[in-house]
Amino acid sequence: MKNTFLFLLFTIFAFAQNLKTPFEKGNGNQTPTYEEMLKFYDELDAKYESISINNYGLTDSGEPLKVVFYIPEKQFESKNFKNKSVLLINNGIHPGESDGIDASMMMLRDLANGKLKSPKNVILAVVQSYNIGGMLNRGKFSRANQNGPEEHGFRGNARNFDLNRDFIKADTRNAMSFQELFHDLNPDYFIDNHVSNGADYQYTFTYINTNKERLGKILGDFQQQQMSPKIKEDLLKKGIISTPYVEINGLKPELGYEAFMDSPRYATGYTSLFNTLGEVPEIHMLKPYKDRVRVTYENIISTMVFLDANVQKIKNLRTKNLEQFQPGMKYSIGWEIDSTKTKIIEFKGYEAGMKPSEISGKPRLFYDRNKPYTKKIPFYDTYKSTKEITIPKYYVVPKSEWKLLEHLKRNKIEMKPLQKDSTITVEVYKIADYKTYTRAYEGHYAHYNTKVSASTQPMKFRKGDFLISLKQNGVKYLLETLEPEAVDSYFNWNLFDGILGQKEYYSDYVFEDTAAEILKNNPQLHEALEKKKTEDSKFADDGRAQLDWVYRNSEYFEKTLLRYPVFRIN
Repeated sequence: MKNTFLFLLFTIFAFAQNLKTPFEKGNGNQTPTYEEMLKFYDELDAKYESISINNYGLTDSGEPLKVVFYIPEKQFESKNFKNKSVLLINNGIHPGESDGIDASMMMLRDLANGKLKSPKNVILAVVQSYNIGGMLNRGKFSRANQNGPEEHGFRGNARNFDLNRDFIKADTRNAMSFQELFHDLNPDYFIDNHVSNGADYQYTFTYINTNKERLGKILGDFQQQQMSPKIKEDLLKKGIISTPYVEINGLKPELGYEAFMDSPRYATGYTSLFNTLGEVPEIHMLKPYKDRVRVTYENIISTMVFLDANVQKIKNLRTKNLEQFQPGMKYSIGWEIDSTKTKIIEFKGYEAGMKPSEISGKPRLFYDRNKPYTKKIPFYDTYKSTKEITIPKYYVVPKSEWKLLEHLKRNKIEMKPLQKDSTITVEVYKIADYKTYTRAYEGHYAHYNTKVSASTQPMKFRKGDFLISLKQNGVKYLLETLEPEAVDSYFNWNLFDGILGQKEYYSDYVFEDTAAEILKNNPQLHEALEKKKTEDSKFADDGRAQLDWVYRNSEYFEKTLLRYPVFRIN
């Protein structure tokens, strides 16, 4: 009996010791296959009661979105999260950028087995791999600019969507499942692990903080002035230098560069709409894979430590931040960099130069790692508003707009159906102008530079149409999606393209007599027609254009053309 007990102890100890990742078993340049990742997490779940795996809907691959929870108290229902700080980590959105997958596997194991100190006030929720289809599409050559791992996944998902452009439009099951997950957890902080492209420099770790202007001044100032500096200070103690994500034109950082603007199509752009702080680590693609995984691991730990010490402060700030977005207040739906406001930062780069290309013989850019430098450079991290709207009290959405309503329900927007047919005075938008991209982008020929004109008029609504108050947690989500001029509005993502095409027409020979009668009975319209003729000689010579002008200014012309089907109550 004693020998049996000793054998069981030895077996359990050996199991715990052998619970290593493919990254650890190899030479530091491997990342797991999808099957290896599943097996590791299933074994971790079986071994430790503090680990639990939940499914949150399907992905386009047909496989479920799997989320690993670490909770020492083993209370995994979301209702128990109220007094904890929830840290949501997303991995493998671009599976060739697998650093977060490997770092999270080791980090969760090290928490579960006690190697890492367990936080008292933080609940960890880790997406194993968001883009399962891309992870299954494994190979060696899809990341031409990246230094490892030896094999990796592909950027596009199972339907070839870039999932980091899909958070607001939700064309994929992945995004729909993420929205379900996000609203179930209501995380205080969100990390979306990535690997960068672009210039060469000394940093392994660069990062994008959620844009402070979009986030809101209260949370934005807290993240920029307190939270992010404290985390980066902790990383520096571990020997990890860092700098804001280097997005530049011309690939010469020493000339200065701008902070990235994460609009709602992107991960942190979406999560910021619900007052969630966030960061996108952009680990430098040319550094050795083992170093990249290490800094990703350490960043999660440093973030967790900060959250553990500031749980109630962050929850209070999230509530207070919402007070900035109330009906009657101004809200910006357009931004551009403010070049008059510059922060000087210390940047550690490499001297750039030109040399003949071995391919073309023409000059090509290169970085000389034998010539590192440290320079003070300008960093433009402040944006100014280019377009403001006034936050309405309500939107009214007809029940016929079922596609829109599905989006709103998935994002937990509170809506009240009208109890009876009603006539309501509303602000009505007409689409005055818009441009459309001529090349497909993520499944759309999207619109941009949209302009609207507005008028106030009584409208008839039916029982069951929806009244949506702007006094709710999703106020920014509503403004960014339902205001047509916003960059990632549902109008710009083609949700309302039905209003752009005329449905009814006329036969010239029939309408000629009708048009003459209209002008006879409406002297003001007749006068306006004559005035236009005198001012526009081309119009005066075009009988068909004149007839069409009368039609478009008559009661016969359809009211729904270019009329935006979401209405405002101010």
